[in-house]
Amino acid sequence: MATYLITGTNRGIGKELCKQVHSKGNKVIAVCRQSDGELENLGISVETGVDITSEKDVANLVNSLQGIKLDVLINNAGIVERERNYLDDLDFDSIRKQFEVNAIGTLRLTHALLPLMESGSKIAIITSRMGSIDDNTSGGSYGYRMSKVAVSMAGKSLSVDLKPQGIAVAILHPGLISTRMTNFTGISPAEAAENLLARIDELNLENTGAFWHAKGEILPW
Repeated sequence: MATYLITGTNRGIGKELCKQVHSKGNKVIAVCRQSDGELENLGISVETGVDITSEKDVANLVNSLQGIKLDVLINNAGIVERERNYLDDLDFDSIRKQFEVNAIGTLRLTHALLPLMESGSKIAIITSRMGSIDDNTSGGSYGYRMSKVAVSMAGKSLSVDLKPQGIAVAILHPGLISTRMTNFTGISPAEAAENLLARIDELNLENTGAFWHAKGEILPW
């Protein structure tokens, strides 16, 4: 039985990841800002009230996990704000907020949890194809795109720095998923979660640091 810690678990793909990992007999620690009844009733451990942009919240989470070894960390927490994302009407507070959550928050949490991992552990960062520089043909979405480029770069650096410790890192685009974030357009969270978990299962020190589509395609940076 492996121990998975998954962030952003109170809805959509995060909750579905919890369900599927738990159904395979693994231990799940679900981390979120605000839990709900469905998550609480899955029979997993839920750490609620955790904002990954808060050093205090992250420190409290780490303290509550003392003595636990993490086999897999899935950094799923993230936000997208569509208002005023175009060049003629930029909202720099929104851009900053997306950086704080999507990039800095993810790195903060990962860094804090590293003492709970050892050789053979895995880290997955759920990013987005919208963070591909080479694939950007439509412009706009400055805050979201820039924050996803940043977190992908963090994942690449982590893969280099952690390889000597035997920890592999996957940088994953889940595909367009039918959730509130995408106005319910795309594949189901169940299908996306299944694809992501397949990629995590395949993750090793030979392919660490790659930017993958959840279906297995290597994506351009």
